[in-house]
Amino acid sequence: MIPRLPNAAMLAPRGLQAMMALEASFKHGTLEPALMELVRMRASQINHCAFCLHMHATDARAAGESEMRLYLLEAWRESSLYTVRERAALGWTEALTLVAQTGAPDAEYDALAACFDPAEQVQLTLLIGAINSWNRLQLGFRAEHPVEARDVAA
Repeated sequence: MIPRLPNAAMLAPRGLQAMMALEASFKHGTLEPALMELVRMRASQINHCAFCLHMHATDARAAGESEMRLYLLEAWRESSLYTVRERAALGWTEALTLVAQTGAPDAEYDALAACFDPAEQVQLTLLIGAINSWNRLQLGFRAEHPVEARDVAA
């Protein structure tokens, strides 16, 4: 894959600064770091964003996430490894990431409202919006994820 614009985000410093300020705001909320990484990863899986998957798999591990839960994330509905709260967040993530198809259904919102207070619902929705924006930035300009020398195909 050949990047279309190297360092695309740097070409819009005010936009990047706003996105980074939004990201920083999540650290002051009540959402668990591991939950936020699962949400970021699930949206990035749906959007097929290798750059963001690489970043957030690394961050999820640093937040204490297990390898097995990362492997099974795409099939979270069929796995018993995720809590009710995580399931609500992942369902909302899918609904909003695919909003043109789903219309943000009441069932997904009801599950969300049962597990998250109103402030957390807004934080989570902003988080989902942010990762979808990051995915579009990285995918649109074909950003490449870091590659360790041992991972490069011979």
